[in-house]
Amino acid sequence: MIVYHGSNMIINHPDVYHSYRNLDFGRGFYVTTVKEQAEKWARRKAGFAKDGDKAILNLYDMKEDLEGFAFKDFGDDLDTWIDFVCRCRDGDEGYRSFDVIKGKVANDKVFRVVDMYHSGIWDKARALKEIRVYPTYDQIAFITQSAVNGLLIFRSSHEVIL
Repeated sequence: MIVYHGSNMIINHPDVYHSYRNLDFGRGFYVTTVKEQAEKWARRKAGFAKDGDKAILNLYDMKEDLEGFAFKDFGDDLDTWIDFVCRCRDGDEGYRSFDVIKGKVANDKVFRVVDMYHSGIWDKARALKEIRVYPTYDQIAFITQSAVNGLLIFRSSHEVIL
């Protein structure tokens, strides 16, 4: 399976050590199966970086046989997903019991819904109702370096037009 990572640099040897924030599924190396989503992230990262940085789309082959790795796939289970995302954003390290985590990613609108739920403004029923209205992308987080090394193979990269 082809997966993508948007960045402002070529990442031919991905690692989990450069992850510095508590993201949706904790700290790790994130990819997606959606090329357009990764291109958007590449543009965003280039915009945050120094002047002259380029938006780079990195392509990888991801092995589909995950035997031997602790894998969590949320699928369409938004109820469990939203609570997991909130715990990770709060710094809970329960995500570390997995090597790879797959699920939806909050686009700009869904991100706001998660924040409304996380802050207690909306209850879970309201948040889940709102999330279902918006199309969502996917994300795959590689939590351990052994998962990166065992499952991802760098194929190529190219510049994305800003």
